[in-house]
Amino acid sequence: MDLEGFSGPEEKVVKPLTPEALAAFKAAKERTGVIYISRIPPGMRPTKVRYLMSQYGEIGKVYLQQEDAKRAYLRRKYTSTKKPHFTEGWVEFKDKKVARSVATMLNATPIGGKKGTRFRDDVWTMKYLPKFKWDMLTEQIAHEAAVHEAKLRAELSQSRKEQREYLKNVELARVLEKRTVKKLAEGKEPPQLKRRQKDAQSEDGPKKKRKSKPNSEEGGSVQLSSVLGSVF
Repeated sequence: MDLEGFSGPEEKVVKPLTPEALAAFKAAKERTGVIYISRIPPGMRPTKVRYLMSQYGEIGKVYLQQEDAKRAYLRRKYTSTKKPHFTEGWVEFKDKKVARSVATMLNATPIGGKKGTRFRDDVWTMKYLPKFKWDMLTEQIAHEAAVHEAKLRAELSQSRKEQREYLKNVELARVLEKRTVKKLAEGKEPPQLKRRQKDAQSEDGPKKKRKSKPNSEEGGSVQLSSVLGSVF
């Protein structure tokens, strides 16, 4: 999970849980609810989202997904904004009833705030995710990261293969060029030139003319005229 977009409680020393504490933890986990924010206003950070959402109920964890790396590179290159931008986010409420009511109440409404504040006119776009727990989100993010890494490895392997093939062809061309120069220096024709000349001669050589066969109708008329001449 990207720590830049994460906002949650500070890490504590993990101690073994007793059966009672484990049961209480599972019960508290079942009571939690997660809302999904499909658009994060430019410049809004996880701490700001936590602050705004905490006004409606107790918050557990907040995670905002950073924009695509290529898009971030282009934005930093051609704009003056260097800070990371976030595209979507998830907010965990301790009570799923509160999460459902917050999503219903705030969806498609202005963020608000004091006049002149940065996010006053932006609009919330969010929905409650029923039966969705925070560990499902971490598993999904880990799976997407693994898929992305496998794709990068495949592209890198293909690029290396193409590079090796290109270098092999370059080396072969260099060797053939050295042989050609050596043959010319010795006064011999290189085999490549001989083949080209041979191919050119075969293409430009004389073509055999086909013998035209006599027309059967013309031959029949000549024989008929000779017979009539002998009779008359």
